Amino acid sequence: MNKKILVVDDEQSIVTLLQYNLQQAGFEVITAMDGEEGKNIAISEKPDFIILDLMLPKLDGIEVCKILRQSKLMMPILMLTAKDEEFDKVLGLELGADDYMTKPFSPREVVARVKAIFRRTQYSDQQSKQQEEEEENYKIGDLVVYPELYEAYFNGNQLELTPKEFELLLYLCRHKGRVLTRDQLLSAVWNYDFAGDTRIVDVHISHLREKIEENTKKPAYIKTIRGLGYKLEEPKSE
Repeated sequence: MNKKILVVDDEQSIVTLLQYNLQQAGFEVITAMDGEEGKNIAISEKPDFIILDLMLPKLDGIEVCKILRQSKLMMPILMLTAKDEEFDKVLGLELGADDYMTKPFSPREVVARVKAIFRRTQYSDQQSKQQEEEEENYKIGDLVVYPELYEAYFNGNQLELTPKEFELLLYLCRHKGRVLTRDQLLSAVWNYDFAGDTRIVDVHISHLREKIEENTKKPAYIKTIRGLGYKLEEPKSE
């Protein structure tokens, strides 16, 4: 079955361009022209992926993203922004978008980005799944991560993680006890050029801490190494 992608943009030319190129790449495409319609379609259709414009009538992209994440819909979201919306890009990532691209963009680049995100999430192709099944599970304190299931649990409760949050957590687990710089994490989890925007890493680390730390001010799992980056370690017994 083809992956279903929802494109939400109020510019008909962009919708038509993306729809054509995504369909040529083998995806099923559904569209919406405003944020309210996009939100409703996302909730009812539950697409595998959403391409979401930031500036939309009725509901903007950030509000749509926030509502979907609050509704526990964790499909990847690629947000489209204008070049002068730097603050909004970061805010969008804070509220649960997995990635962003600035306009104008190449349709080929969008398709490549979509495929890359699919490969790196629970929507991986069969070859990736086979590789993941060979990987061990990780148990660190009360945190348990199952790479092959794309699931993580804390204190026995399943964590609601966006794809990027899971990838970041898994990478930290794979390198437990090692200090990882923000640039290392940026390169490993967001494997394309973000122009050194390491705030994206900080935002996602903050999200993870909210989900696995008893006290985010004094984290027991994800430690900040001042001037360097972050380290995931076993919590110390009190």
